Amino acid sequence: MELREIPEGDVDRMVDLAGVVFHNRVEKSEYENETWLPRRAERTGAYDGKDLVGQLAAFPARLAVPGAVLDCSAVTLVGVLPTHRRRGVLTSMMDRMHADAAAAGRPVAALWASQGAIYGRYGFGLATRAIDLEVDSSRELKLRTEPDSAPLRLLDTASAPEVLDPIYTRALSTRPGSLLREPEWWSRFVLPPTDREAPGFTEPRVVAHPAGYAVYRTNAERTVRVDELFAETPRVEAALWRYLASIDLTSRIQAPGRPVDDLLPHMAVDPDQVSVKGDWGALWLRLVDMPTALRSRSWATDDTFVLEVGDPRVPANEGRWRLRVGAAPACDRTTEPPDLTLSASDLAAVYLGGMPVTTLVRVGAVTEHTPEAAVRLDAALAVPFAPYIADDF
Repeated sequence: MELREIPEGDVDRMVDLAGVVFHNRVEKSEYENETWLPRRAERTGAYDGKDLVGQLAAFPARLAVPGAVLDCSAVTLVGVLPTHRRRGVLTSMMDRMHADAAAAGRPVAALWASQGAIYGRYGFGLATRAIDLEVDSSRELKLRTEPDSAPLRLLDTASAPEVLDPIYTRALSTRPGSLLREPEWWSRFVLPPTDREAPGFTEPRVVAHPAGYAVYRTNAERTVRVDELFAETPRVEAALWRYLASIDLTSRIQAPGRPVDDLLPHMAVDPDQVSVKGDWGALWLRLVDMPTALRSRSWATDDTFVLEVGDPRVPANEGRWRLRVGAAPACDRTTEPPDLTLSASDLAAVYLGGMPVTTLVRVGAVTEHTPEAAVRLDAALAVPFAPYIADDF
């Protein structure tokens, strides 16, 4: 087998291979949209003769992290045909991705995992989670939070991105974990006329407030499906939920993929009216250039730690590092004794502030050599809102 760049002419074959691996059926009419991302990506293919048997695409993106936005390799369409599994194909493609990201100056990589057990061995850690909410809107949704009184307006999907993008981008400054969006991303992935994951629903509707918005669809079963909702204040959030719960001829709201600290379950006067239907892992993060990533994010406290990091796939990260956090972060090699020993994947999992280091110590994944070092690192990593990503790529 040979690892090489997938040429432009083979991009359709990438969609076909993904269909085999992920058991998807893609209609020919959908190929133009399905190939939009891989055509803009660095494409690595494993070829057995002329046959494409494995693939990985990584498109250049910008990821919001605490206090900064970092260049990121957003990894997608990863797969190996079942006839060629367990031959080291995925490992070879991941190693190539790490090298390409480092050469391009992208300190982090990110992906959504179809099987979470796969990617820890490549240094990825589960950095964000999400919950699925359902609201009984057959009766009035009474809220403990007074809704903002500014008027809401419905937007057409063509003009909506110009209004929504500034609100979305401002949200990333306090809630890390999402990708910045280019204009075409909005039309293709946020506001497409149909959604394969929501068959039978209408085209998207957009309701906007000067400081928030919701994208939703409805169906004949009296259901409102919320695709996305961002608000800059709790009162604006309350106004949007009140609107969604009062749409005529509907009696239920489904809101999949909400932040784990979503306010709605706490806003409702009757907590039984809002239920959590699912809790699941979302974005997996990889610190490709670990010291740069650690220097680049903001920190909530001033402190110093010595970390012993294990990273067999990216040896440049492996070893002992003195991490100074605060106003002028620094991360340099040291021979001092470690305060904590952890893997690259666990360091990636805690990087955005969503996974407590203390939890990983308790389960035995992280070793604490200095008492209270994990508590102190958690305080330094703290963010005002749980990390969250709205885009599945």
